Amino acid sequence: MTVPSQDDLDVADALGGQLVRFYRAMAKTKSYLSKIGPDGIERAAYAILFYLVNNGPQRTSALAEALHSDISTVSRQSSTLVQHGLVERTADPEDGRATLLAPTGEGLRVFEENRKQRARWIASMLQEWPREDRVAVASLLDRLNAEIEQFHAGLAGDSAPGGPDHDQVTGHDDTNG
Repeated sequence: MTVPSQDDLDVADALGGQLVRFYRAMAKTKSYLSKIGPDGIERAAYAILFYLVNNGPQRTSALAEALHSDISTVSRQSSTLVQHGLVERTADPEDGRATLLAPTGEGLRVFEENRKQRARWIASMLQEWPREDRVAVASLLDRLNAEIEQFHAGLAGDSAPGGPDHDQVTGHDDTNG
């Protein structure tokens, strides 16, 4: 590993500040959207549906891990999705005692509707930006996300000594909610 130059550290510090700002803006948006929707479903429960659509049927424990949530929360939210006909429970073909959660046809329809609504919201918010800037942001965020995912995959099982402190990266203390 090469030692970063002072310029590299300065740019990283500026990026870190912007990431904290972005994280806080997204947390505020998430808080606003996490209210109960008109259909009686917590907005946060849609994360389960979105994950299932994008990653296929999952056990509750795998969902909890993937969504960085506890099993009881995922279980409660997925039960609501099942009651509303958006998700169904099926037998796990690898272990008949376990169940998998999978999106229903109605769940896929609702997912697509929410995806289109998100696209309209973002398009409306960024309509004044030149197209090349919008394309560049999408491309750079994809690249950043891939780097972050690769970094975390490399840490799997490691205690990450000397790694970034979560609170400093996100500006958030998970011990307080």
